[in-house]
Amino acid sequence: MRIAVARETEPGETRVALVPELVGRLTGAGYEVAVEPGAGRGALIDDQAYVAAGATVNENALHGAGLVLSVQPVGLEALRFCAPRAATVSFLFAGQRAGDVAARQAAGITTFAMEQVPRISRAQSMDALSSQSLVSGYRCAIVAAGRLREFFPLSMTAAGTVRPAQVLVLGAGVAGLQAIATCRRLGAVVKGYDVRAAAAEEIASLGATPIDLDLPTLDGAGGYAREMSEDRAALQRERLAPHIAAAHAVITTAAVPGRQAPVLVTAAMVAGMRPGSVVVDLAADSGGNVEGVTAGGVVNVPTADGLGSVQLWGGSNVPSQMPGPASRLYAQNVVNVVQLMTRDGRFDPDPADEIVTGMLVTHPSLTTEAPAVDPEVTP
Repeated sequence: MRIAVARETEPGETRVALVPELVGRLTGAGYEVAVEPGAGRGALIDDQAYVAAGATVNENALHGAGLVLSVQPVGLEALRFCAPRAATVSFLFAGQRAGDVAARQAAGITTFAMEQVPRISRAQSMDALSSQSLVSGYRCAIVAAGRLREFFPLSMTAAGTVRPAQVLVLGAGVAGLQAIATCRRLGAVVKGYDVRAAAAEEIASLGATPIDLDLPTLDGAGGYAREMSEDRAALQRERLAPHIAAAHAVITTAAVPGRQAPVLVTAAMVAGMRPGSVVVDLAADSGGNVEGVTAGGVVNVPTADGLGSVQLWGGSNVPSQMPGPASRLYAQNVVNVVQLMTRDGRFDPDPADEIVTGMLVTHPSLTTEAPAVDPEVTP
């Protein structure tokens, strides 16, 4: 059976679904691996690296393929060259692509969505949302440090002492905890906030100070947080305001896959920060945690004292800003999924496996598309 690795076509997508060092895992399982030319270019991977690893590089890689691997979903026009009833593995976010889901179902394509890997211990090695959030959390900390015109660490010199930067991270999921850890390694004084009860201990374990707003926790199923009411959100913003005003840099990480991000910080709260401060919004692609943010852009917000402005940076496809490590982590997740679905040397997903059923969005045996299950995540 041929596994094809697609060249990404979505603007700004630099990742690739398979890296050369993992080709042997698939060929060793009995698969033929074909890669579209230039598939790894955005991640600085040359075609010859795939050839040396045992794959073929061919413009017609998808022709006759029984399984197509990608980061973003491959279009139906390209999939028409695949084998009958071919399967695809990629991110999909079906709730945002109802038309694509219906078209795939009508075409008899089997679709597995990486964002729907169940949050169970057995599936941790396949959890692409977590692996890509790890990259995003690191990246947003580096962006904050690079844009802030202050030292992150404490520096004591003969000429005097440079005080460390004060950083506030909102949200203590995978991205938030990685942002906290990175800012701490850079020497900043870090505070963190999340509505889940367990988050305070996780924040403290990284050497940061958890903020207590004296509000009820909002623990939900599967380790996620429950959605909060507007009254609760308003009170939370009111109590967060002085902490935001005191910070040199604020990082927000409350992304809700497939849904509008919750607004945690208002424009007035940003204006209340000191001139030269930086706000990094990791959820800008889905509307943003910060009022007025622009995905992929920087907005200069005048401060209330009229003495300067605050830089508001909106992240857009942040993992693609670090395509090398993001691709390696994602490829490992994908290969683990393929190996799970390989039985007796062939691609044969077990319909009784909860990981398989959790990821399945379209299949010839289904009469309607499977519902997209997007967790509520609100820090």
